[in-house]
Amino acid sequence: MAKESSFDIVSKVEMSEVSNAIQIALKEIQTRYDFKGSKSDIKLDGEEIVLISDDEFKMNQLKDVLLSKLIKRSVPVKNLDYSKLEGASGGTVRQRAKLVQGIDKENAKKINAIIKNSGVKVKSQVQDDQVRVTGKSKDDLQQIISAVREADLSIDVQFVNFR
Repeated sequence: MAKESSFDIVSKVEMSEVSNAIQIALKEIQTRYDFKGSKSDIKLDGEEIVLISDDEFKMNQLKDVLLSKLIKRSVPVKNLDYSKLEGASGGTVRQRAKLVQGIDKENAKKINAIIKNSGVKVKSQVQDDQVRVTGKSKDDLQQIISAVREADLSIDVQFVNFR
């Protein structure tokens, strides 16, 4: 009997890469002319990025700089969940961006539906914040990977532990 192959679908954000991207973005903000004299700042607070700037226009520029640095460091920007813009001290505005780690129940259900609708003979099960897919053929698993990649999910997913 053939051994079953499997892989895990996960959604992880590498925190060291996020930290590096923030440091690079801060360096760029300090040297850019349009941020001269601005109170703009980016901080990493646990699993949350805190953006502070003078006004909404500068906040959008700050987010653009940060997103470009995150993309260059291969950090999935789909996993950023922005809160509302709020007033902060000194006439500044603050916005928090939570880094989403793991697959929530809603997205796990979507992934399971994609797998079932693909018609490929594989089994999938939700384990905590990941989805394990098991099948007899590695070709079937490759089909599932491509189907999940093409799907429009609200988070970025990675495929690990391919055996």
